[in-house]
Amino acid sequence: MKRRWWKQSTTLLVIREAEQEVKQVKIPKLLIVSVPIAAVMSLSGFILHLEWKSAQQIQELQGQLSKQAKVLDVTVKNKEQAVNKLQQEIIRLSKETENVKQRVSKISHWERQLEQFVQGNKNQSKDAPAGSLSRASLPISRLNSKQQGGELQALTDEQLLKLSHQSRFDLQEVNKLITEMERSLPTSIKQAKKKQAVIQGTPSLWPTQSQQLTSGFGYRKDPITGQASFHAGVDIAGDVGDPIYAAAEGTVTTAESHYARGNYIIISHVNGLETWYMHLNSIHVRVGDRIAKGDKIGELGNTGRSTGPHLHFQVMQGGEATNPYTYIGSSASSPASHKPHKKIDA
Repeated sequence: MKRRWWKQSTTLLVIREAEQEVKQVKIPKLLIVSVPIAAVMSLSGFILHLEWKSAQQIQELQGQLSKQAKVLDVTVKNKEQAVNKLQQEIIRLSKETENVKQRVSKISHWERQLEQFVQGNKNQSKDAPAGSLSRASLPISRLNSKQQGGELQALTDEQLLKLSHQSRFDLQEVNKLITEMERSLPTSIKQAKKKQAVIQGTPSLWPTQSQQLTSGFGYRKDPITGQASFHAGVDIAGDVGDPIYAAAEGTVTTAESHYARGNYIIISHVNGLETWYMHLNSIHVRVGDRIAKGDKIGELGNTGRSTGPHLHFQVMQGGEATNPYTYIGSSASSPASHKPHKKIDA
């Protein structure tokens, strides 16, 4: 019976030195065949392992590249958003600068009006001529953002940089203007208040509704004794109960009755001025009251040394009687036309 090939063996002769005998070594054919196969399989397994490891590393690298791509994409988007925000901020800053410049222009206009008031310029123009308003003088609130259009022209980086520098320069100029106004306006307002106090405190309002003079200021024949005498004021005829008005703003220093003056009032004003109101039927104020120009302070009467219903009106300057007509002459206003003066606030 023939033996199977894997049970067969191969004899190898091992020849050593000449004096030594030849040695025979039997090697099974199965071993001769299996060793190369095992070597090939081992090499194939090693190669497959390398390929699997390489594929794993490639996959990891692809994952890392994907993450980096996402990060770069987010970074690019963030930068685009930042640039967009910067553009919007620069445009907003430019609009805000324009708005501030318009406000400063208005403040400057008010300052000029204030200076004209302080200097007593009566011929100042209250309204600008038609069509004189420039584009810069229009308030931002009049621009409707929903009613705009035009061709899209994106701003370049150079234009944005130029706009930013221009806005910064404009804001610096605005700050200079505001600083200058902060220095000058308080002084102007103080001067205006002082001027206003002088105007309001200077007698210029006719003290009665009637303007019928029965006796002037200066030397005259006394109506009771018939002797020459000095009349320190003016007498204005009227009816008992007619209202008596303060000729100027001031403080009541006297409100009492006197045998010759009758019921009378003295009001102290600016610059050492005083106004006296005599022969009143009744007194409506008290000492210490602060009186505005045109306030009703009493009623015309016939009290004291008097020959008939009238008001003796007298103006004192530094303790000396002065002609009331200097203050309440024909150019003075009457109570009916008098309107309280609007005060200037800081």
